[in-house]
Amino acid sequence: MKALVLADYHKLVYQDVQQPEIGPDEVLIQVKACGICGSDVHGLDGSTGRRIPPVIMGHEAAGIIAETGGNVTRYTIGDRVTFDSTIYCGQCDHCRRGEVNLCDNRRVLGVSCTEFRQHGAFAEYVAVPQHILYRLPEILDFQRAAMVEACSIALHAVRRTPVSINDTAVVVGSGMIGQLLIQTLRVAGCGLIIAVDVEPRKLDLARAQGADVGFLAGSDDVISEVRRLTSGRGAAIAFEAVGTAPASQTALDCLRKGGHLTLIGNLSPTIELALQTVVTREITIHGSCASCGEYPACLDMMARGVINVDALISAVAPLSEGSEWFRRLYQKEEGLLKIILVP
Repeated sequence: MKALVLADYHKLVYQDVQQPEIGPDEVLIQVKACGICGSDVHGLDGSTGRRIPPVIMGHEAAGIIAETGGNVTRYTIGDRVTFDSTIYCGQCDHCRRGEVNLCDNRRVLGVSCTEFRQHGAFAEYVAVPQHILYRLPEILDFQRAAMVEACSIALHAVRRTPVSINDTAVVVGSGMIGQLLIQTLRVAGCGLIIAVDVEPRKLDLARAQGADVGFLAGSDDVISEVRRLTSGRGAAIAFEAVGTAPASQTALDCLRKGGHLTLIGNLSPTIELALQTVVTREITIHGSCASCGEYPACLDMMARGVINVDALISAVAPLSEGSEWFRRLYQKEEGLLKIILVP
């Protein structure tokens, strides 16, 4: 089969590889669409330590079941499916508590690190266990379905955060996850949603996705503006979807006393934290990792048009052209958000 292989850092090769074999509890999926995640792009240069070559990346995908293992009973050949990016064991303490995203034995599709190598879906076929599969609604095509993983991350972050009707929410970072956060917060009943980013075009898109106001980091006095809009109090909740110290500090400073900060971005291993601000203002900090059972809700909301991903898909291209699209994303070409590759 053909696959897009990270053969070395900054070197993606479209080549023939061996088709994966499936175990008794697995299915073989013919991949119909796979999105390029920001974590894949960051994996190009080795800075994350999570994409050690050689590896087939890709974990945002959908397709058709082409083969089933002997123990597979819930799915049949021809079923249209998507799948979780996390392969969890189902047996450890966290899995038994329903915290499958925190599984002690978790493996992530398309990730190669010191602990494991799990080839992903930038290929004609991928093998996954049946317990991470989800059937697609008939109305949802494969390209939109490939967006469900990103949608689930946004929904999980909102579920991790105490949201009350008419709350003011600040979203720092208007990339893919930030845009989906804005839509999800609107569904959750927030009253005023404020987007913050360094790119005017992303703020325009954020307003189109449901943000009431957009502020340009570095130009607008974001903190003063948020306080002006909230009668001097600050926002009830804030989300950081970048993963840097400045973005985290902005999100923290936007909060009212007793507010909640949810951290999703994961670019920097460590950041400085304004400890006295957190302590004296009684700020609650939530970490949000991947997703945990949000796929069915996301698929339903996408199928009904409650969550609209169309404006977030910048291009659909053949997998054979994947290397060029990775290059453009890595160079932060203006206007690009989600690229969907089709084997």
